Amino acid sequence: MIPISSVQFGSEEEELVIEVLRSGSIAQGPMVQRFEREFAALCGVKHAIAVNNGTTALVAALDILDLRPGDEVITTPFTFVATVNAILEAGATATFADINEDDFNIDPSSVADRVTERTRVIMPVHLYGQMADMDPLVALAKAHELSILEDSAQSHGATYRGKSAGSFGLGSFSFYATKNLTTGEGGMITTDDDDVADRLRVLRNQGMRERYVYEIAGHNYRLTDLQAALAIPQLARYDMTVDKRRSNADALSAGLASIVGIEVPRQYPDRRHVWHQFTIRVTDECALSRDEMVASLHRSGVGAGVYYPRLLFDYDAYRDHPAVLKSDVPIARRVASQVISLPVHPLLSADDIATITEVVATAAST
Repeated sequence: MIPISSVQFGSEEEELVIEVLRSGSIAQGPMVQRFEREFAALCGVKHAIAVNNGTTALVAALDILDLRPGDEVITTPFTFVATVNAILEAGATATFADINEDDFNIDPSSVADRVTERTRVIMPVHLYGQMADMDPLVALAKAHELSILEDSAQSHGATYRGKSAGSFGLGSFSFYATKNLTTGEGGMITTDDDDVADRLRVLRNQGMRERYVYEIAGHNYRLTDLQAALAIPQLARYDMTVDKRRSNADALSAGLASIVGIEVPRQYPDRRHVWHQFTIRVTDECALSRDEMVASLHRSGVGAGVYYPRLLFDYDAYRDHPAVLKSDVPIARRVASQVISLPVHPLLSADDIATITEVVATAAST
């Protein structure tokens, strides 16, 4: 089986982890601080605040926006469940805009249609490694005095017109096991606001700036030095990692572009796509349905994933939730029924890519 994702650590990670172990101090400390500085540099921001996972990053970012019950956050229904869970944990209401089928991201014109007097936050999700169309979202936020929180869990180092993910407002990142940068579990919040960064650092540390001096009701959201030690060497070679993912994506696009019923992902020229996922769409012209295609790929030894098979508000847990407001999103609904993500990770060989394209072509013509 060619896996949908693959993670490989090297001697640099081993050496830093051993350094932390031998130091006798494995909790949040100097290695986390180093990780924060280097990640802030990647994003082109003043501050990066490490936390224990990506969902926590979203929750903490929403927390410091001081949302009240009834306040609305506009986001996409075509995303991982953490996006909505964080909104609910913050005590806010989730509302949903439609997406652009070319980049799978939230459509600014649909966001504009959803703004009400209760709207407080726009939360774009930079899906699969390519950023949303940020300029109109920023203009909309300024016009209505709204905050922007970028769910950048899948887009470390992605850019939009030269500006990095996580630098348009508050940014939130995940370092889950399958992400382009991973610590197994972990998250990061980015900001240029000194006061916001200070509040977040106090919030993640049980409300303490100094030991046993509690300034706010906080949480234990801390990352460990062991986890940070895994990430630092990955940051050092991250440009090479993205280059390999991009090369693989280019090869896959070239091999799949002429197959009837298969739409390859589009990369916008003004954006740096970091190819967390390579996501095709199986259209009505294909000989197989999306689910039949996934089954065929698996039988042929090609790992494939469906991210995401249903809109969030179609699940039982949210369908009748009073703080989850359903809306008409025809493009998101259609895309959710079509998408398949194929392997694009850096460990793929040329033979792997040839096999993937051949298997997809054969299945599509069955």
